[in-house]
Amino acid sequence: MGASIRWTARLRALLRQWRGAPLTWLIVGGFVLMAAMAIGTGLTVDRFRQNAIESGRDSLESSVRLLARHFDREFEDFAVLQKSIIAELESHGIDSPDVFRSEMGTLAVHEVLRTKASGWSDVAGANVFDANGVLINSSKRWPVADISVSDRGYFIRLKNDPASQEEVEVVPGRFGTGPAIVFARRVSGPRGEFLGLVSRAITPEQLESFFASTGLGEESSIAMHHQNGQLLARVPHVDDMIGQNYRTGSPEQMAVFERTFVTTQLASPIDGKDRIVASRMLTGEPLVVVATKSLDATLATWRTQTKFFVTVAVLSIGLLVLTLFLIFRQVTHRVSLEKQRLDTAMNTMTQGLLMFDQDERLIVCNRRYIDMYGLSTAVVKPGAYFRDVIQHRADTGSFDGDVDSYCDDILDSVGQIQSTVVETSDGRLIEIKNQPAAAGGWLATHNDVTARIRADERIAHMAHYDALTDLPNRVLMRGHLERRVTELAQGKPFAILYIDVDEFKGVNDSLGHEVGDELLRQVASRLRACVSGNDLVARLGGDEFAIVKAGTCDQAELSALAERILTSLRMPVDCKGQEITSDASIGIAIAPDHGDNLEDLLKRADLAMYAAKSEGRGTFRIFVPEYDAKARQRRQLELDLRQALVRGEFEVHYQPLVDLSANIVNGCEALLRWRHPERGMVSPADFIPVAEDTGLIGEIGEWVLKQACTEAASWPGDIHIAVNVSPVQFRSKTLALKVASALAESGLAPGRLELEITETVLIRDDEEALTILQQLRELGVRIALDDFGTGYSSLSYLHRFPFDKIKIDRSFISDIGQSEDSSPIVQAVVHMAAARHMATTAEGVETEAQREVLRQLGCSQMQGWLFSPAVPAAKLKQLLSRQAAAA
Repeated sequence: MGASIRWTARLRALLRQWRGAPLTWLIVGGFVLMAAMAIGTGLTVDRFRQNAIESGRDSLESSVRLLARHFDREFEDFAVLQKSIIAELESHGIDSPDVFRSEMGTLAVHEVLRTKASGWSDVAGANVFDANGVLINSSKRWPVADISVSDRGYFIRLKNDPASQEEVEVVPGRFGTGPAIVFARRVSGPRGEFLGLVSRAITPEQLESFFASTGLGEESSIAMHHQNGQLLARVPHVDDMIGQNYRTGSPEQMAVFERTFVTTQLASPIDGKDRIVASRMLTGEPLVVVATKSLDATLATWRTQTKFFVTVAVLSIGLLVLTLFLIFRQVTHRVSLEKQRLDTAMNTMTQGLLMFDQDERLIVCNRRYIDMYGLSTAVVKPGAYFRDVIQHRADTGSFDGDVDSYCDDILDSVGQIQSTVVETSDGRLIEIKNQPAAAGGWLATHNDVTARIRADERIAHMAHYDALTDLPNRVLMRGHLERRVTELAQGKPFAILYIDVDEFKGVNDSLGHEVGDELLRQVASRLRACVSGNDLVARLGGDEFAIVKAGTCDQAELSALAERILTSLRMPVDCKGQEITSDASIGIAIAPDHGDNLEDLLKRADLAMYAAKSEGRGTFRIFVPEYDAKARQRRQLELDLRQALVRGEFEVHYQPLVDLSANIVNGCEALLRWRHPERGMVSPADFIPVAEDTGLIGEIGEWVLKQACTEAASWPGDIHIAVNVSPVQFRSKTLALKVASALAESGLAPGRLELEITETVLIRDDEEALTILQQLRELGVRIALDDFGTGYSSLSYLHRFPFDKIKIDRSFISDIGQSEDSSPIVQAVVHMAAARHMATTAEGVETEAQREVLRQLGCSQMQGWLFSPAVPAAKLKQLLSRQAAAA
């Protein structure tokens, strides 16, 4: 305030001195320009505020539109299973609740339900309740649990109101611990009598996990309500809110549940904040998607813009003021520029600075040094002695030590460059540098290097410890092992345990990386608990761990440790709400029994671990010399495999595919064979896994494709060729180009080529996989889904991509025609394929009885030893010639 008064008085004096009109107009013009800038800035800020609100509304409208469209599709898919089950149940023509209860509560119906629901992963599966609300069948378990839903509102409404066909309600879960969103559909008799209902359920968390991925930002929420106002799911999640009814309040709030689409601004009934609200009703279900964002969060960017414009305006006005000030500056006393520069430079330094003369008296001290240690400027000022400054620091608590001893050490070293790091009483690290001055004395700088040193320590920690589990990493473990190896000469044995978590990839693929990471953290914790303080537990990467067990070479003790580890890992663990049971394969190498150098010990522990995996997993193996021999054999097999294609050792054999209705060959499957010059015929089970592990399968598969197309081009035009495509070939992203090239080179019609894929290629990135399949379909080739029913079969794959054929795995065919066989499963697959205009091929048919049952079930095609094994091309041509002659 005082400075402002002094500046105004100075301005008035200068105005009196300079009464010329041009200067007056210059000043008036400057103030008018400043006023215009202020008004313009205010109008711009207000306009940008309105734009920010409109943009927020548009963003919410777009989000709820996309969410509604997404969930319309999802719930349409979700209802497919219920409708198909209800259609199946109602097709029996049951007209009595008692008959419905007796006929629908059987194991056979359970098998049908389980088959239909095998591709769905909701909380309760598909459940069938009788007219009294008692659970009589379920796709999830058999026999069913003793559960009744007669007290549920949705059951009462469906039972009492024949016009009501579907109900959606949030209820306390009876198949889990939390609430569930139940989708229930009525099952009616021929005359409309209520027989029971079929229900499915999802948890609010399943909806909320998708909501969370939209990333609307802070102070935003996404919710799904029933049209009656009941809250089904919400992000951010609040347990007490789920199931509450929010169809209350003002007409604007009620409109959210009454109108198809609403965008408005109102006070939230939850936190009272002004919020922008957008809602949209789903077309297929009585559900409403509601997205909100607080007005404060919507205007966050606007506030940033406002600060920018205000800053620019203030700077501009300040520039004008500065210009006016410079005009008047000629009448003021000139201040020493050099002193200003020196004071500015010193007081804006990030370091504390002191300069002492040859008499140990303070010449210069900047503000940073005073603030760094909380000192008094009345004591630390020019002319103060060095010892007095240090004593003042000791008195105020920023120096811990003997003052005289410290001062003597510094003074004895004057004339030399010194550097040291000290820690203050409050935990800060200060770097002090002393260097001699030109005219005697010295210059001291004090720098807040705490962050840098702590960062260096963190970097050093990160270089030697795993970021996920905080276990020592491979680098630190090798250093530890090197020390252990040097101690072998002192008679100190040790052992290395390699631990690989079994089926970890399946956890990542099916439950996500967050669950997988939590599982790895839990594994690390359990491994620590199994060993003593002298042992080292490390994570080598991925799902591989290691333990260095000190002071033992006793195999019995190490076997007991391995058993403890396996027992510990098999205990169920909660990972992000998922209960997971893990297992592991363990390999053990003992020093010095199995080697006295680091590389041999690591290799042999690894060989023992792979032996445990190959012998069934979930167990442990201690290294034996035979493992080295097996490793050498595999390496030799890999070397031979790399030369096999160049040497022409591969052959393509063909197994006929027989039309079950006409009993003729209408296709062949190409199967790779390896005729080794020394080993003879090598089993595909031995060399295919090696080809996939090494990546050779891509080049080999391309060769098989070209050979098969070239051979098939010489067959009768009604015989097609089927070629297997491995996941490695699929991931290359050039499959469609290679198929097109093979067709062009051979002259084979695209419609005669059938590519067989397994569900493995769809699991990791099904969107990309479906894109590649569509590219293949555009070439005109046929696509078959191989080994259906043995993996993660999902009806959604069949819905999203129209396969030409489903191949039923031989595991479902082997017991066909026997009691308690797989006929219902095969029947369900055939019906499902027929409904989507797909053919079916049964693999592994070996008996006449199997062929007859498959024919009666409506299966399109078969292959197996009953008709013919895979044969060379020449023999196949003879078979096709005999068939043509017979025709």
